[in-house]
Amino acid sequence: MNENQKKVAELVEKYNLTGSAEVRFIDLASEVGELGKEILEGTDYGKSAFQKTENLESEIGDVLFSLTCVANEVGVDLDTALEHVLNKYENRFSKKGHIGSEE
Repeated sequence: MNENQKKVAELVEKYNLTGSAEVRFIDLASEVGELGKEILEGTDYGKSAFQKTENLESEIGDVLFSLTCVANEVGVDLDTALEHVLNKYENRFSKKGHIGSEE
C-alpha cells in the first residue's frame, strides 16, 4: 500500500467511511460522472475549446479518492497496478504500434 493509500485508509477509518467494494465502485462511477460534467462545462457543452474550470481539480481529486478506496477495499497497491499497466502499454506499443487491446 502506497503512502497516499495509507492516508486515505486513515481518513476512512477516522470518519467511519467504510464500504464494500461494490459500494466503493458505485461511488467511483458517480464521481467519474461528476468529473465528466465538469469537463463538459469546461467546453460549454462542446461549443468551445476546453478551459479549466474552478472545480476541475477537486473533481479529479474526488475520482482519485474513490479509486483509492476501491483499491484499498480489494487489496490492490496502486503503485504496483500502475507499473503493471505502464509495462503492458509499452509492450503493446512496441509490438503493435498502439496501446489498444484489439489485434
